[in-house]
Amino acid sequence: MYLVVIAWIYVVLMMSVAEATNTTGTVLGAIVTFVLYGLGPVALVVYLMRAPARNKALKKRRAEELAQHHLLAGELPVVQATPSVAPDSSGHAASRPESVTTSASITPVRKEP
Repeated sequence: MYLVVIAWIYVVLMMSVAEATNTTGTVLGAIVTFVLYGLGPVALVVYLMRAPARNKALKKRRAEELAQHHLLAGELPVVQATPSVAPDSSGHAASRPESVTTSASITPVRKEP
C-alpha cells in the first residue's frame, strides 16, 4: 500500500517541479498542485485504508480495559466458548448415523396435498 503512496507522491512532485520551472508556471501554482493532487488525496486514501486496523486496535484496547475492570472488581471474566469443531460447512447433505434406527410404532406425518 505504501509503495503506491510513495509512487503517487513522486509523480505529483514531478508535476509540481514541471509547473514551477515552466515559463508560464509559478511556484504558488506548483505548491497548490502538490497539495491538491498529492497531499490531500494521499492523506484521505491512507486514512480510509487504515480504518480496519484502527477498528481492530480499538476493539483490542476495549477488551483489555474490560478484562482489567473485571480483574479489579474481583469478578471472573466471561469467556465465550468457541466450538472445537466448526459446524457442518462442507455443503454436503446431512446423513443419519447407521446406529440410529426408527421405531416401528412411530409413523411419519406428512402434509396432505
